[in-house]
Amino acid sequence: MASSSPAPLRVLTGITPSGTPHLGNYVGSIRHSVRQSVAPGVESFFFLADYHALIKVQEPALIQRSTLEIAASWLACGLDPERVTFYRQSDIVEITELTWFLTCVTGKGVLNRAHAYKAQLDKNIAKGEDPDADVTAGLFMYPVLMGADILMFNAHKVPVGRDQVQHIEMARDMAQRFNHQYGEHFTLPEAEIDDAVATLPGLDGRKMSKSYGNTIAMFAPRAQLQKQIASIVTDSRAPGEPKDTEGSALFQIYQAFASAEETEALRKAYADGIGWGDAKQMLFERIDLEVTPLRARYEALMNDPAEIERILLIGAEKARKLSRPFMAELRHAVGLRNLASGRDKGGARKAAKVAKPSFKQYRERDGLFYFKLLDAHGATLLQSRGFASPQEAGRAIAALQQQRGAALAALAEQLEPAGPEELRAANEALEALAETTTSTNGS
Repeated sequence: MASSSPAPLRVLTGITPSGTPHLGNYVGSIRHSVRQSVAPGVESFFFLADYHALIKVQEPALIQRSTLEIAASWLACGLDPERVTFYRQSDIVEITELTWFLTCVTGKGVLNRAHAYKAQLDKNIAKGEDPDADVTAGLFMYPVLMGADILMFNAHKVPVGRDQVQHIEMARDMAQRFNHQYGEHFTLPEAEIDDAVATLPGLDGRKMSKSYGNTIAMFAPRAQLQKQIASIVTDSRAPGEPKDTEGSALFQIYQAFASAEETEALRKAYADGIGWGDAKQMLFERIDLEVTPLRARYEALMNDPAEIERILLIGAEKARKLSRPFMAELRHAVGLRNLASGRDKGGARKAAKVAKPSFKQYRERDGLFYFKLLDAHGATLLQSRGFASPQEAGRAIAALQQQRGAALAALAEQLEPAGPEELRAANEALEALAETTTSTNGS
């Protein structure tokens, strides 16, 4: 008997290895993702997006070093490779093949609207240069590669910052276009934005980013960590003068590590006129308290790169157990097939039988059960509304198969609205399906 438990929620997270991981990465992604990876009913995928790094980094040694550092950071923070699928993007060769498949269904107009591409064009125009100066095809195609990362494993949720939501929307568009052309193969992903996850300011008050050179290294030695924190920009108010927490980079960073009680204590100290040196010492001690045990594990891993390589290769094989058969399915869907298949035992007649209308029954995240009637090319002809149980959905399908046109009218309330042409096409598909079934039973 089939299990009635819902399929696990697939969550996919990636980080581009283009520099040394910093506290912004830790607070904004790593810490939260590792905690979420142990949630019940969640199937987590974590990957090092080294193909993406090639778009903006042309220093091979930097990419190799950064890949090592980020892998070590995730593992040091508690990521369990036994529990999750942890891999390096470049080890999954199917991702590049899927990128091409998606390229062939993605409109150039969609890519023209990508934020990173538009930002480079605006920058060039402002400088009076050719709009496409320094724009590589890699930068332009970045969203398609990201779409392949997500759709290869049919992720339901992708944790991202608000500035990355557009990429998830573009991946949904690619999935819809492919599904429309070749049948239902891809899950439509959703962006997951957790407003409780902080975006850290950097040393200069802007968002902490390698691009701005304002980062605090995640696993810097204690002395270096203290020196970096001491360089956080503050205003000129002297000890004894009340200070504002609003807009204070130092306070925001402290808040991302401290408990509610600790945060309130620092807020009161600001109002009482704490000196900036004392406030920075409080921040250093609070961060060091959390990072010190992780730093020891990180340093041990950095001294054993062969162990990290072993973990990543095991993760890649685990991932490819999913990507290899799925890519074979997609290759068949687009027509990249064995030319000899279908020629034996009836040849063309057997091949013709492959393309026929079909029903697809599935369960959505709302807990309800749905079905679709697909034509011979995988396009949706009928879409049901939600049923409380798979048995109810199955009975509706059986009625459509047996009564065809009459059932279309009788089940109208349980189907999404359809126009006359759509109903005619659905009825023809049901008739064709009935003929196929009769022919099969009579042979």
